[in-house]
Amino acid sequence: MEHKNPLVEDCDGSCFGTDADLQQVRSGMIDEQAAIKVADWFKAFSDPTRIKLINALLQKELCVHDLSVLLEMGQSAISHQLRYLRNMRIVKRRKVGKTVFYSLDDTHIEQIFTQTLEHTMHA
Repeated sequence: MEHKNPLVEDCDGSCFGTDADLQQVRSGMIDEQAAIKVADWFKAFSDPTRIKLINALLQKELCVHDLSVLLEMGQSAISHQLRYLRNMRIVKRRKVGKTVFYSLDDTHIEQIFTQTLEHTMHA
């Protein structure tokens, strides 16, 4: 027996589609590789710890020690998450002596994060 999601509505049996030019829509769609990259990028935002790190770095460039104090986590766990975010080009690092400072990679990250946060907060 097939279970249907009550929040998703299908077209009824009399629907034969719209007058939309589906070929034109298809030609404007992203390719498979781009879709995978975007999905992977959004996965980076799916972890609450990474969201807290991004939120902290939105306010100020910080070192691993500062971030571990703020999030009340070990430096190893923080470093692991920062490495993931760095590999996704969401954060960047700057080394001064033996201290490594982290910040958001660019203003796009700030804009996406801020807009997403605003969207989730409005009713």
